[in-house]
Amino acid sequence: MGNLLVSSEPTPNLLESSQGEGVSVLSRPSTDMHNDDLPYLAEIMVVIVNYRTPHLTVDCLKSLESEVKVLPNLRVIVTDNNSEDGSNEILREAIDQAGWTWVQFMPLEHNGGFAYGNNFPIRQALNGNRLPPYVLLLNPDTVVLPGAISTLVNFMEQHPEVGIVGSRLQEPDGTPQCSAFPFHSIWSEIDGGLRLGVVHRLLAKWAIPFSVPDAPLQTDWVAGASMMIRRQVFEDIGMMDEGYFMYYEEMDFCLQAKRAGWPCWYVPDSRVIHLVGQSSGVTNTKRVRKRTPKYVFDSRRRYFLKNHSWFYLLAADTAAVFTSSAWRLRRILQQKPDTDPPYFLSDIIRNSCFFRGFRL
Repeated sequence: MGNLLVSSEPTPNLLESSQGEGVSVLSRPSTDMHNDDLPYLAEIMVVIVNYRTPHLTVDCLKSLESEVKVLPNLRVIVTDNNSEDGSNEILREAIDQAGWTWVQFMPLEHNGGFAYGNNFPIRQALNGNRLPPYVLLLNPDTVVLPGAISTLVNFMEQHPEVGIVGSRLQEPDGTPQCSAFPFHSIWSEIDGGLRLGVVHRLLAKWAIPFSVPDAPLQTDWVAGASMMIRRQVFEDIGMMDEGYFMYYEEMDFCLQAKRAGWPCWYVPDSRVIHLVGQSSGVTNTKRVRKRTPKYVFDSRRRYFLKNHSWFYLLAADTAAVFTSSAWRLRRILQQKPDTDPPYFLSDIIRNSCFFRGFRL
């Protein structure tokens, strides 16, 4: 499939025409960067995967205009995962009317998921020896605040041993979202299932943190909504695993990078508004919760089997079933509100290894 360059002016084409454990704090880069400090000459590929969110994607592109002025070698690839909702026409028209010569649009033939939509242009550029030093994965349901991308590039330039960096994600009112996480484990399954403060404190090393750090820190993985990756990481470990349709793929990628010697850092001076769950609808807490899609459980299962073992999956599923059952009983006895998606416990059981076995 050919990519469409929506521009009447020549633009450097990045693509061929074809189809935590532990915390370590670095010295915090200054947010008052002078012109001489900015990495003007850094080449950056930003990849945005659209799936039935064309208007959000256009808003995201608008927010990048200020970044392009600071980083003239920044180029954006917008892929569409076969939305079949008019996204192609809306996006082509918006790019053409705005005169965004720095944007390339690439409709894909099928919806292969988050990893597939990001991998497609990255693989083409890498195979053609045209992949820039830095690749930014950016959700369509984001608004990039001024300086966010240049802050990430500046951090990478200062710390060449770092392979992956992530932005601080926040609500439109500035409320921070948790964007840096430990790898999922049996212990995080227990903590997430029981939802007890004392257990959370005991398992803090493996649990999703309640607070959002203000300084850069090394972490296991960062949210793929705004995640910058050094080219050498792709050269060392390859693309994201397309066996994940959605969720867990960026965690898995960060784990493979860590095993290859590339640490991951969270850089809160890079700030991006994230309209949570607008793309998938799964994690949007401002709407009535939808039933958790089967692909979420499939991704969790793949992560544990691929990176650990069948026995580890058995232990994780056992922990999930028993702790979620205990939480459900406690919620009823204490008359706590039910914040889980519909049929959540039964879906945990139905998608566990007790019913589905251990085949990857």
